[in-house]
Amino acid sequence: MYDDAYLRRILRDTKTIAMVGASANWNRPSYFAMKYLQDRGYKIYPINPGAVGQEILGEKVYGTLDELPQKVDMVDIFRNSQAAGPITDEAIKHGAKVVWMQLGVVNEDAAKRAEKAGLKVVMDRCPKIEHSRLSGSIEWHGIASGVISSRKRAL
Repeated sequence: MYDDAYLRRILRDTKTIAMVGASANWNRPSYFAMKYLQDRGYKIYPINPGAVGQEILGEKVYGTLDELPQKVDMVDIFRNSQAAGPITDEAIKHGAKVVWMQLGVVNEDAAKRAEKAGLKVVMDRCPKIEHSRLSGSIEWHGIASGVISSRKRAL
């Protein structure tokens, strides 16, 4: 659905990301994604109304996009498909350039609104995985390396 050039351009042009649904719990996917993206030079603003004022990976947690100290390039949505609708509307209002809905998150109506407002949209993908894949380092994360597999090991 998204060609590599489109994803590569988004990941190259993005410098700041609001991660809606960021978790301080080290074993949650949003934590791993945030850490990976931070390590690749992205400035991440965690958004989590239940953790406002705390820190996740050294970054102050905000409750909404309206509370951010600056406009971000991308809004990365770690919430369900239904919640992605209002979050997308907030991203449009905020002035973000990209709305990225995580794996399993698809909201066609929200995507149409965002695209109509001039935003780029990605659904049902993870920027961590796509960055890793496009940079040629995905095998470092246990994917396609034979280390992690759904197949039963031969004895």
